[in-house]
Amino acid sequence: MFVEIFGSGIFEKDFRRQLLATLSAIVITFCHGIGLGWLSPMLPKLQSASETPLDFVIDVNEASWVGSMISFGGFSGNFLFSFVMNRFGRKAALYGLAVPHTCIWLLLYFADSVEWLYVARMCAGLTGGGMFIVLPLFIGEIADKRLCSFFTLAINIGIMVGFIIASHVPYHVIPFVVISLPLCYLLLTTRFPETPQQLLHWGREEDAKRSLKYYCNCDGPAPSKESERAYQKQFDEMRDGLLQQVKEDGNEGLTMADFCNKRAIKAIMTGLVLMIGNAFTGTFAFINYMSNIFERVHTQLEPNTNTIIIGAVQIVGTLASIYLVDRHGRKILLIISCAGTALGTGAFGLYAFFGDETEADLSAYSAWLPVTLMAFNIFVANVGIISVTMVVLVEILPQKIRAAATSACLGCLSGFAFTSLKAFPLMMEYWGLDVTMWGCAAVSALCLIYIVIFVEETKGKSIYD
Repeated sequence: MFVEIFGSGIFEKDFRRQLLATLSAIVITFCHGIGLGWLSPMLPKLQSASETPLDFVIDVNEASWVGSMISFGGFSGNFLFSFVMNRFGRKAALYGLAVPHTCIWLLLYFADSVEWLYVARMCAGLTGGGMFIVLPLFIGEIADKRLCSFFTLAINIGIMVGFIIASHVPYHVIPFVVISLPLCYLLLTTRFPETPQQLLHWGREEDAKRSLKYYCNCDGPAPSKESERAYQKQFDEMRDGLLQQVKEDGNEGLTMADFCNKRAIKAIMTGLVLMIGNAFTGTFAFINYMSNIFERVHTQLEPNTNTIIIGAVQIVGTLASIYLVDRHGRKILLIISCAGTALGTGAFGLYAFFGDETEADLSAYSAWLPVTLMAFNIFVANVGIISVTMVVLVEILPQKIRAAATSACLGCLSGFAFTSLKAFPLMMEYWGLDVTMWGCAAVSALCLIYIVIFVEETKGKSIYD
């Protein structure tokens, strides 16, 4: 199955070290997914006086802060790790990702007030914000671009594992188990060198050659002539591209005119709409508050069981996106995704309305309909608006402003996600789950209209245009 989805090339001998380095690097992504998935089954326990594993109980307002602090940390992590990566290199940034993640589990274990949970979630945001800056760039520089898909897949597998262990493992046992993973990650990341692009940027050409030979798996005692030629061609292209970039950056910096022309404004607007869709169609909030949502619709299945099922569906949606995005294009997946989430969240809101407001007897449907609707929402969201957004963002932005505009859009995404995570539990509490879901459906519908009218297909488009 994986060969069909990713292609057979990445499993061949020439890509072996690229694959191993990628798998080593995404261990921290898997760890981050566990931290994300941990919250959903654990939050209802922390809000219950009879079930809380800690010496305190949190109310709905405090729960909304616990959920949303990850976005504040994410905003900080974007800029912190961008600085570390550019100043000290990719490897230093990779090592740094393990620090806030390790702090998460120490803070959760020793928590004696809700403020400890706030700081733990902020540390999770620091790790996540740094990951989205460092890992795609690191993997893109040392490996075939198809391996970048492992990044999203590892997060979603981690989320499902987080759902499972938070549902079935005692609170204070979880940190003991999970804290070993970032330590393993640190050991694994010491096994491979700095990226050749970063070494060239530092002027260390011989080290860059050795690094590229390592990742191309052609550093043996007797490499073939064909491998040598391919390596030399790749190195020359890399060096010439870097020299050209340095020359262009030195000759002409960014000006307001670069951001204010028609193409740039349209691209930035599209990026912001995609960020809004990513945050306010509800998927990230669903992941964080999934067990609370299922409790409110009174499913016959245990809420945490439903949550684990959704975690598995999310993985399937990511695999479907990886398979479809280069075969059928980006725009069609975004259209299907927004249309699907609009219908799915609207239908879920309708189910909640009949269950809460009219007190209708829905017992015949409660065992399967809520989890089916939520599974549909999560699947179609991961096929498009979640997985494809960053691909489209990179492809639509003009090359000259790409780095600055991408950072700005990610900063806005952190702000939007904070608002979504802070507001979602309060809206459920005071407005009802039905109105909350209909709000998400309205955002999906507006994003759908914009994508149909204004977003162009970017499949096959060069990022250097």
